Amino acid sequence: MFTLVVIRHGQSEWNLKKLFTGWTDVPMTEKGIAEAHQAGQLLKRDGYNFDLAYTSYLSRAIDTLDIVLDELGQSDLEIIKDWRWNERHYGALQGKNKEQMAEEVGAEQVHLWRRSFDVPPPALDEADPRHASHEARYKDLSPEQIPETESLKDVIARFMPLWNEDISPLIKQGKNIIISAHGNTIRALAKHLENISEDEITGLEIPTGVPLIYKLDDDLNLIERSFLEK
Repeated sequence: MFTLVVIRHGQSEWNLKKLFTGWTDVPMTEKGIAEAHQAGQLLKRDGYNFDLAYTSYLSRAIDTLDIVLDELGQSDLEIIKDWRWNERHYGALQGKNKEQMAEEVGAEQVHLWRRSFDVPPPALDEADPRHASHEARYKDLSPEQIPETESLKDVIARFMPLWNEDISPLIKQGKNIIISAHGNTIRALAKHLENISEDEITGLEIPTGVPLIYKLDDDLNLIERSFLEK
């Protein structure tokens, strides 16, 4: 049996302000930092140790992982940062307030953008300063790899090659892996591991800063999943 640990980053400043975040790089709140410390303490309490860590290019996930590993006494662990763990790209909605957008275009439309499986928000123009092509961290990505908007279906499409080609083989080799990522990339993983339908996956809630523990068999089929709590 293999164990995989996944953590959604601690609460970010834009989570608190109810803004669409996506690929925008925003820091955690004090609450989010405390959530990350608690996650590390819970993992240490239960005796978890890791051989390798994955995270996204976004600081809220990176900082969460750093705090967790520090609590575990594993600050020197190898960390692989991969853009495919980034949050879903919310296109032109990034930085917009969710409640204000509901007033402007209607709550039903905002709900469709947020929770449908395959309907992306309006695209972000490449000339827009918010476009990821203007950031040095994405300089090695091709134009086709940098999204201008995404649905959850699109997130799954970019995530699955990373899972199938990189992470799955390492788990089968017996590597204990921890992943610090985002709500929608964790949903992408959950849909695959838990065989969740397209209709149900959009309603799956992933709490911030709470370790999600997957127990997998030799073929990486799900045996058990649980959140690690006090």
